[in-house]
Amino acid sequence: MEYENEQRGAQDLTLSDYLRVARRYWRGIVAITALTTALAFGWYLMQPRVYAAESSGVVITVGGDNLSLSLAGDNLAKSRAKNYKSVAESALVADRVARDLGLNRTAQELVGAVSVTVPQDTTEIRVTAKSTDPSEAQRVADAWITALSDQVREIEQSAGAADLPPVRVVTLGRAVLPEEPVSPNVRLTLGIGVGGGLLLGLAYAMIRHHVDRRIRNAAEIEQLFGLPVVGTLPVDHSLDANAKVLDGQNGSRAINEAFRELRTNLHFIDVDNPPRILLVTSSVPSEGKSAVVSNLAATMVAAGENVVVVDCDLRRPTIHTIFDVVPGVGLSDVLAGRADVDDVLQAWSGSPTLQVLGAGRIPPNPSELLGSRAMRSLLERLAQDAFVLVDAPPLLPVTDAAVLSRAVHGTLVVTRAGQTTTDSLGRALGNLEKVRGSVLGVVLNCVPTKGPESYTYGYYGTYGTDPQGHDTVGHDTAGSGGKGRASRGAAEQTPAATPVEAGSALPDAGVGAYPEPAFAAGQHGAPVHGHATYDDEPYDYASSYDEASEDTRPRDAAGWPPYPAPVPVDRADDGGRMEDEDPIWLPAKVRDNYRGRRSAGPGYDS
Repeated sequence: MEYENEQRGAQDLTLSDYLRVARRYWRGIVAITALTTALAFGWYLMQPRVYAAESSGVVITVGGDNLSLSLAGDNLAKSRAKNYKSVAESALVADRVARDLGLNRTAQELVGAVSVTVPQDTTEIRVTAKSTDPSEAQRVADAWITALSDQVREIEQSAGAADLPPVRVVTLGRAVLPEEPVSPNVRLTLGIGVGGGLLLGLAYAMIRHHVDRRIRNAAEIEQLFGLPVVGTLPVDHSLDANAKVLDGQNGSRAINEAFRELRTNLHFIDVDNPPRILLVTSSVPSEGKSAVVSNLAATMVAAGENVVVVDCDLRRPTIHTIFDVVPGVGLSDVLAGRADVDDVLQAWSGSPTLQVLGAGRIPPNPSELLGSRAMRSLLERLAQDAFVLVDAPPLLPVTDAAVLSRAVHGTLVVTRAGQTTTDSLGRALGNLEKVRGSVLGVVLNCVPTKGPESYTYGYYGTYGTDPQGHDTVGHDTAGSGGKGRASRGAAEQTPAATPVEAGSALPDAGVGAYPEPAFAAGQHGAPVHGHATYDDEPYDYASSYDEASEDTRPRDAAGWPPYPAPVPVDRADDGGRMEDEDPIWLPAKVRDNYRGRRSAGPGYDS
């Protein structure tokens, strides 16, 4: 497969893509629109106010009592009205107006300030005069009709058509003094400013969209490179200063859930040949690969797996700082034959099932050491008893990660949303392709939780903190409903769990989580998240379902098993709730239905 960055053409964009682009660059669109509107309003203020006055005249003919002569005269008047329109727009009429009103304006200027119209199939002639002085506009309009009437009289007299009735133009209506200017129109001006600004803003957004090569969301990676995005990690400001392993005190619930999702996706990448040695790298520095390796390892340990983290960044090692282990001894010493791997493996203080193999002393030839047979043998040896996570340098600055990709079972490439470009990611994937490295997928890091490119991490409730400072999920406000209600009910009505023996593993109590309640034999319950334990072993839901289907307990007349005996619960501040509560939490409607069917007896009709 060749990883090529194809240009994102407008023909490939859907309506949702256009809306997302507009949301991404909405600030620029608003700024451009505001600027063009301000410019339009400034132009409006600078323009002189122009007033318009309208006067009208009508063409009439003098006919006799004969009906045929009257109809002929009316048709003649309509025909002459069209002809006299050109007369009204001539300089002859303009000179008469200038002389009559004593205006210091040329005939051409007056003709340009006057418009003449003849409504269809009428004998009316309308004259509209415009001027910066409303009084002048009124006087010019009235004088224009008078001048047109005089000019028409001279034309008719010079024609000498004695066999036709005489034609003349009389004033139909005087002009009214205008009070409001007709130009410039403030609404039209502002509308043009807003519309033009929106068009320019959208053009700006589309140009930015095509010029900006930064990766914004997982869909771009899957579309351009054909690789699955196995994890999307939201922005967590607790990692801004430096990379560290998150826990219940310094990590948001969203980031911890995202790492659990990444852990789950890795388990299903290849169910027939699951990878045991995983290389985590990036295209360029500062994309968060070391933080991803560390927290992924802690999340896998929380699920009960043995994990070994190997720091193969022999140029700028950081794993020893994240896990707080002894620096200066590690991988380079093992590969050089100065130490055995069992002597330099260090257990993490947070869990004995997570071991760290630091980078050791920085060698002069990192690429040669990482590409040696000893390195491959070391990884295979570690993978016999644990899942191996390898932290490697970025792909573009050095070749170490590309060399290591041949010695592992799969590679994850970490990209940073809003920072990694498609060009750099394409070149990084191309380097892995040249050495035939197996790329399992891409991890999109630092995904914003707000905005057009955000992902929703609170689907099953809102994330927050309780009064004790622990993260909470699904807590609704008073009177509100939603998916968080079931979790709240389970947390309130689940009976107290029996103490867990020291040293027993708590499932899913790793990064960002506090321990889930464990349930002893004979008790029933459902934790809000994670997996319940049963006698210190993972609870087998499939086998429990089979056991329930073979229930041999005595049943009542309606065929229902006896209701579980209540378990005493001591809650002094529960707001007056019953002292004896059922150990199984059920929604109110299901509980009422269950009790109703039991009390109905054999005659109950379901």
